[in-house]
Amino acid sequence: MEISTSFFSAEAPVSDIVLTPEQEAEAQRLAALVNQKIQEETLQMFRLMVSKPDHQLLGATEFQIRDRAHKVAAEVIQTALNERKKGGTKGRA
Repeated sequence: MEISTSFFSAEAPVSDIVLTPEQEAEAQRLAALVNQKIQEETLQMFRLMVSKPDHQLLGATEFQIRDRAHKVAAEVIQTALNERKKGGTKGRA
């Protein structure tokens, strides 16, 4: 079973995002804040995947994985917003 990843090609790779040294430091700091939660959620996603037989990997399981991925994305966004409210980010990051 192969899943196409061609949709990734439409976006610039993460390495193409050019940041100032200050922005990079802020990105690293924010990533550290959510790293444990992201690792835990990723592990749960893999546990779900390995618990399913091949014929159940897509469909309902796929949507469960996507829901979990959206939770991770929401955590990233919420953390960035909260830190800006606290004054952790100066100016436009």
